[in-house]
Amino acid sequence: MEEFLLTRPTEEYAEQIAQYRQEFAEAGDSMDGTGPLRVIEDPRAYIRACAELEKGENVPAHLVPATQLLFVRRRDDRLVGMLAVRHFLNETLEKYGGHIGYSIRPSERRKGYAKKMLKAALPFCRELGLRQVLITCREDNIASERTILANGGVYESTVREPEKDVRLKRFWIEL
Repeated sequence: MEEFLLTRPTEEYAEQIAQYRQEFAEAGDSMDGTGPLRVIEDPRAYIRACAELEKGENVPAHLVPATQLLFVRRRDDRLVGMLAVRHFLNETLEKYGGHIGYSIRPSERRKGYAKKMLKAALPFCRELGLRQVLITCREDNIASERTILANGGVYESTVREPEKDVRLKRFWIEL
């Protein structure tokens, strides 16, 4: 069985964070669960921003404190996924975003890594004091839905997110 490390972003992974961002840009894919990586190109600035967000410093008004985690395959020390755990929900996150956002780099998909990454993050959520977590996914994202269900997700409802005009399925996982 393959082993993984769930860790916060550090200088050690700066180059891989830049490569992760580039791979998503080349694929024209969204960077869900990467925190400010969409808007911060410099990986070292990104690492600092993630540390601030976790401490609750310089958190934009529409966001909440969150812990950014990297999912690293141990055998080759490769960054294969990212996951953001929001410490609590504001009104917008409660409707559309949830506690956890995640992504697997395009070249590493369809290997079951998202299921393993989400499973590895749930104990961390408990440590934060969360008793249940809300996770949402686009209605047409069958892979993400399967990942959530495989980790105990219970479907609650589907909502339309007005800004992006997408339908999101909402799932709760009891911790």
